Amino acid sequence: MLSRKGLSDPKALVTAAASFAATAMLIRSVANDFIPIELRSFFSSGIDKFARKFSSKLTIVIDELQGHSRNKVFEAVDVYLGTIVTPSVRRIKVSKGEEDTKLAIAVDRDEEILDVYEDVQVSWILVCTEIEPSGGGSAFHYSALSRLERKSYELTFHQKHREKVLNSYLPYILERAKAISEESKAIKLHTVVYGEWDSNTINLDHPMTFKTLAMDSDLKMALMDDLNSFVEGKEFHRRTGKAWKRGYLLYGPPGTGKSSLIAAMANHLTYDIYDLDLTSVNSNCDLRSLLLGMSNRCLLVVEDIDCSIKLQNRETESESGSSNKNQVTLSGLLNFVDGLWSCCGDGRIIVFTTNHKDKLDPALLRPGRMDMHVHMSYCNVSGFKQLAFNYHRISENQLFGEIEGLIGEVKVTPAEVAGELMKSKDAEVSLQGLVKFLEDKKVQPHDQAETNKDVKGDHPEGTDKQDGEGEKVKQAKDDKSETNKDVKGDHQKGTEKQDGEEEKVAKDDDEQI
Repeated sequence: MLSRKGLSDPKALVTAAASFAATAMLIRSVANDFIPIELRSFFSSGIDKFARKFSSKLTIVIDELQGHSRNKVFEAVDVYLGTIVTPSVRRIKVSKGEEDTKLAIAVDRDEEILDVYEDVQVSWILVCTEIEPSGGGSAFHYSALSRLERKSYELTFHQKHREKVLNSYLPYILERAKAISEESKAIKLHTVVYGEWDSNTINLDHPMTFKTLAMDSDLKMALMDDLNSFVEGKEFHRRTGKAWKRGYLLYGPPGTGKSSLIAAMANHLTYDIYDLDLTSVNSNCDLRSLLLGMSNRCLLVVEDIDCSIKLQNRETESESGSSNKNQVTLSGLLNFVDGLWSCCGDGRIIVFTTNHKDKLDPALLRPGRMDMHVHMSYCNVSGFKQLAFNYHRISENQLFGEIEGLIGEVKVTPAEVAGELMKSKDAEVSLQGLVKFLEDKKVQPHDQAETNKDVKGDHPEGTDKQDGEGEKVKQAKDDKSETNKDVKGDHQKGTEKQDGEEEKVAKDDDEQI
């Protein structure tokens, strides 16, 4: 015990405080070494429970995730608190996109923010807890979980205001956050990182719109009408007992504007884009989790679906077992697109792109999965005129007639036409260069044959047939009926063949057998 004289001596006070701190540290060290962690946790939780019995405070925990999907209340709180950061806060997070006009402010972890609503004072704290890898996971899950953390907001207030906070304050935050988001609406691009949608999204600043998109004008109008009808059709889908979703298949040769069309669709609808790379998904279960983690009213895009992964046919899935490293199967993808899990969300649009429609399983293409097939063909007259206006702001020129005639004879992609128009800021020079480019393609049969290929490995039309070519001709005839169902029909393989050639080939094959 310190005497009164000792209490008045600052040196004695410092010595006593140091001695007390050392004793406390020694006791803590001994307790950690000799008292089991379970027993320490028991006593700690008991003390907390005892203290809460005499506390007048109530705490509401709002987790970031609700099952496999994002908690909408957490997202709303995150937006709302960024607008009420008070001077008493010592740590905040600030970010800004390249095209943003304002700084985005967010709360940092363990920082307390005070708010007042109708004379009710509340306290907000963002709590972040690292997730430790579990012992039973695969190597993929180890790397994924080691980089994740569990986030939650803790809302604390006097318990007598419980009803007002639950029935008035939280609904107010939801409405306020919605208004804030609409004021600064930016299209976000989401991607998969370590098996989950990355929370660090980026703004999609793609300038492409339907107004500047170079594609067939009739097809463009049909697609826009279909999109508008879908967006306004929530009650129609509910009345008819259908899930409110839509599927689009974009197919055609490379360079015909499939990715640009996706950007135009997103800008037209103001929908976020979820870019799904199937090679980053380990199993059908992970695929369902990603579906649940998406927001409503968004575009899910799977580009080059025919070559991203090798999907197993439903007949061979049971035979293959677990031999494949990637366990995403065709049946899993079909359930993802059109199964019960696909109903867990409203207003979603699924877009598949491919250079080879004939390589996809017919089950993936039927209505209800891919509702509209959009053939992105080679450049036509309307597409050329749109490109000429985009790059040089001209609608007429003396060279237009010659160019339109060449485009009708030569297969050229919109990307190739755009490449020629970009070579000079002088419209006349660019158009003359385009005329020369088209004339060169016309007189070079090898290049003409190359344009008939979608991807390497296809045989040019008119070459000598190898063994089994008759089978290909027969398959082309079988596929003809389905390709005529598309918005714009495919150019059938072998249309340049003389009448009767297919029957002749089939007959030759029969004789060889």
